[in-house]
Amino acid sequence: MLRHDRVRGTDLLVLPERVVVLQGHAGRIVGLCDGTRTLRGIVDELAGRHPGAPVATEVPAFLHRLRQEGWLE
Repeated sequence: MLRHDRVRGTDLLVLPERVVVLQGHAGRIVGLCDGTRTLRGIVDELAGRHPGAPVATEVPAFLHRLRQEGWLE
């Protein structure tokens, strides 16, 4: 479950036995993982929002790490 901590000004990934503090744009990326978008759709949307950013390589790698940790299905 994605939550925003207003006190810290950061996004949190709330899991059954832990809380993961998401840094930078990580919360926005996780927020796009709503079950309706494909990986390509997420990358395309972020590329449109942030022209010139290396989203095509960094976002898939980031989401892969989250899946490996079991934090994202």
